[in-house]
Amino acid sequence: MGEILRFEITGKEVSYGSKKRTRVTRSERGCNEPFKDRFWCPEQKWFMRTQCPFANFHECESYKRMCGVR
Repeated sequence: MGEILRFEITGKEVSYGSKKRTRVTRSERGCNEPFKDRFWCPEQKWFMRTQCPFANFHECESYKRMCGVR
């Protein structure tokens, strides 16, 4: 069996598996960081098919609080 692909963002570097590259987005948490044809969501810790409408993680958190999710 192969190794599970681990996607991490540390500082200005994105690493996935054994490969590394410079972060494309300005988001500190990596919101909407592109990977092939998907976008990274740090909240769900998974890749989304479409880009998130929020500019950053704080907007996402504020929206959830306004909707009563948290």
